[in-house]
Amino acid sequence: MLLLINDDGIHAPGMAALERAVAEWGPYVVVAPQEHLSGCGHQTTTHRPMRATALAPNRHMLEGLPADCARLGLTLLAPQTEWVLSGINEGGNLGADVYSSGTVAAAREAALLGRPAIAVSHYVRRGIPIDWERAARWTGQVVRTLMARPREAGIYWSVNLPHLPPNEGLEVPPLVDCRLDGNPLPVSYRHEEAGYVYAGNYHLRQRDAGADVDVCFSGRISLVRLAVR
Repeated sequence: MLLLINDDGIHAPGMAALERAVAEWGPYVVVAPQEHLSGCGHQTTTHRPMRATALAPNRHMLEGLPADCARLGLTLLAPQTEWVLSGINEGGNLGADVYSSGTVAAAREAALLGRPAIAVSHYVRRGIPIDWERAARWTGQVVRTLMARPREAGIYWSVNLPHLPPNEGLEVPPLVDCRLDGNPLPVSYRHEEAGYVYAGNYHLRQRDAGADVDVCFSGRISLVRLAVR
């Protein structure tokens, strides 16, 4: 049994792509937020009730956060889960992003609760739409590869798909095991009447050779092994 989660909301195209990626592997349960929560980090809800609406059998929309989806899914809605898959996020979660990403937080929470997990994100280049069918195909290969490896307690994966032009990527790009890039995101702000607005350029971020930002930006799929213990 697989548990599927995201942070873009249950109706996001990335969730539909993730479902297509794993449809042939047997049963799965979706527990996903009712709204777009990108960048929410590893917040959890403990101070108010969370309504879970069953949209279909094994498909639940939660009035909560991605880490809540992992908690509720693994403890109540799908306790027989063997693997947790989070994504496919519309936007990269590279390097420092893993600390603010709701997509990665869901996978981290799953690892804390004793399940192996994979967070999949899709880097976005300006002016090029995401080919979700291609992303589903790539993700299927990624998940197949990582699930074939020995299970390790407390381990989860942050995977980032590159954004290639429409006429490229007919084959699955190389899967590269690499480390998390330790450079900070570009930090700059512009002042507007309402206050300061973040204006860092994600695409011009500093990158170390061989780390996940460099791997993904160069057109390959980055696989970063992370641990909670």
